Amino acid sequence: MDRHHGQPEPDPGPYGSDPDSVGPDHADTEAGGAGAGTGAGGWVAPGSTSTSAAAPEPGPGGWAPPGPAPSTGPWSAPGAERWSAPPGGDPCPGPDPGHSHPGHPYPDHPYPEHVGSSGAQGAPFSGGPHAYGEQPRSWWGEAPGEPVPGFGAESAQQLSPRSMVVGPINQLKSLLLPVLAGLVIGGFNPWLLTATGMGVIALLVGGLVTWKTFRYEVGEDRIEIRKGLIRRSRRTIPLERVRGVDVTSTLLHRMLGVAVVRIEAAAGSVGDTEDGKLDAVSAEEAERLRRVLLHRKAVLTEKGPGGTSPEPPGAEGGNGVPAAVHTPPDGDVADDTVTHFTMPRSWYLYGALSLGYLLTPFVVLATLFGMVQQSAGQLATDYFVDWVTSTDRAFLVVFGTVSVGVLVLLMPVFAVVSYALTHWGFSLKERDGSLVAERGLFTRRSVTLEKRRIRGYELMDNPLERTRAAVGLRAIVTGLGDAATRAVLLPVGPRSRVEPVLDRALALFRAPLTRHPRAALYRRLTRSVLPFAAVAAAAAALDITWLAVTAGVLALLGVPLGIDRYRSLGHGYDGERVSVRSGSLSRSQATVERSAVIGWTWTQTLFQRRSRLADLHVTVGAGTGSYTAQDAALDESVAFAARITPEMVRPFLVQAEGEPGPSGQETSSRSPNPRVTDGRGADESGPDDRG
Repeated sequence: MDRHHGQPEPDPGPYGSDPDSVGPDHADTEAGGAGAGTGAGGWVAPGSTSTSAAAPEPGPGGWAPPGPAPSTGPWSAPGAERWSAPPGGDPCPGPDPGHSHPGHPYPDHPYPEHVGSSGAQGAPFSGGPHAYGEQPRSWWGEAPGEPVPGFGAESAQQLSPRSMVVGPINQLKSLLLPVLAGLVIGGFNPWLLTATGMGVIALLVGGLVTWKTFRYEVGEDRIEIRKGLIRRSRRTIPLERVRGVDVTSTLLHRMLGVAVVRIEAAAGSVGDTEDGKLDAVSAEEAERLRRVLLHRKAVLTEKGPGGTSPEPPGAEGGNGVPAAVHTPPDGDVADDTVTHFTMPRSWYLYGALSLGYLLTPFVVLATLFGMVQQSAGQLATDYFVDWVTSTDRAFLVVFGTVSVGVLVLLMPVFAVVSYALTHWGFSLKERDGSLVAERGLFTRRSVTLEKRRIRGYELMDNPLERTRAAVGLRAIVTGLGDAATRAVLLPVGPRSRVEPVLDRALALFRAPLTRHPRAALYRRLTRSVLPFAAVAAAAAALDITWLAVTAGVLALLGVPLGIDRYRSLGHGYDGERVSVRSGSLSRSQATVERSAVIGWTWTQTLFQRRSRLADLHVTVGAGTGSYTAQDAALDESVAFAARITPEMVRPFLVQAEGEPGPSGQETSSRSPNPRVTDGRGADESGPDDRG
């Protein structure tokens, strides 16, 4: 509502005026500058029929500027004849004393957003698609480097010209092997060569079109990305909804000095990350974009909902309006980076302890086999079958044995090399309220995680890593896609070095874990030994010697495995964080903040009911969604949950007879087992509940 005119102001929309949201009347004004019913400086609202350039005649509820009539039609509101000024008064009163707008082109105007492009005070208000001083933008027609007026602090920018090379080469990589195989099989037929050349030219033209039509612009509160020639698209990402800004550069990108910027926004999915992807910008521009976006997001987050922040006393302007919180220029953003960890070279040897990296030779072999099968197809299969059938059997046995032995010997070497390629130069830094993890040799990747979205962490290891007291560290983050790789805070390394870094970056869990009942050990031994023992007994009865021996060996190995799985069980609470641990071949200790717990779930099998055990699932709104304390004592687990979140659990417990209830009255019934629900109302039952 306009305080001076007493009439509603035109709504510029949630993000100000937008050229793409202009209706037919707006389009006429924008295109011709003197559309129907308008002049050079006037604007006629939809539904108005006044096109006369004569002096306006004040009518009921109308408004007419004093003095000579302008050469254009006045501003007319839909459904009203005119707006009239108060008798003997100025239709737009002068500025109040002290009412100024520093930094605005018209600081002395009481409402500078009402000033048109002419800047003349009292000029007719231009309510067209470029009101408030905004000029039309040409997203696809401007010359490279030509400044384009926009909504934000920057002009629309293009990708790096080197992106015209990066895009086609990335597409050719996936087609290179099939194309070469087709050329070889086809004998380099001229038609095939011509088609291949035309395909390469089409890719290059596509790269040129992408570079020419792609624009991005960073505003004070959002970033806009527009692209497309025939099918144009625009994506607006509010900076308050940005969850992370990742910078990735493959070997090709690094050779050309460019990088890929991926902007992850709230309510987006992993498949939607292409809409917030800039491939490719210069390495300097990528780093600048990350710092600017995260800094402006931090400023907007501090302002709170609506983009305003609580102002301290004395922060008001002369007119009583709180002073705006201004974002400092990008170049003036202070570098508050804190380096928590830089990986030493000795850590690369820990790759030989990782089961995943140890299997690298077999993965490489399977990949090569798949590539040959895809390119040569039946030809390669027939050649392999002919070679096997025509070769001496003894030679095949020796060849197979030697090949397997070489692969086994190469497993540690391949593991160290793969570990080094993935985590080369790993570093963990903190800036602007976020943790930034950078790693990679050929493909350099930088992942940014907001600390306010990190609700906990996981310490992971396997039997080989436990022999060297080594662990890996992964964050438990709200709404993070591809968490297996993006949530890594530290690669596998000595626990004595990982825990201090964890304590500095987040907070270390500082309480012992509660051991689970002896019945949990029996359950683990039963599951790891009994199936193989039964197979061995059946094979012995049927006189299948090799199967009986194999199953017997596996049953014996199941004994230490079951004991180790039992020793890994535990759960605890240190007053601020909840921690649960389980697993053997892949052991994980998950620690989450108490405030992140949103529910508890107890599940029981028939055998667990007989042993009074239960699996306690800690439900959180981050990571995998829940973390389980397996085979915990039922009564103790209920008391454990009630101690952590009493307001969530105790209202659903059945009190014993004579025990004071929540209201101070004694209960009149006794139940030997608790009946609980999670915090969202889902009912879970104790072992005696049959319903």
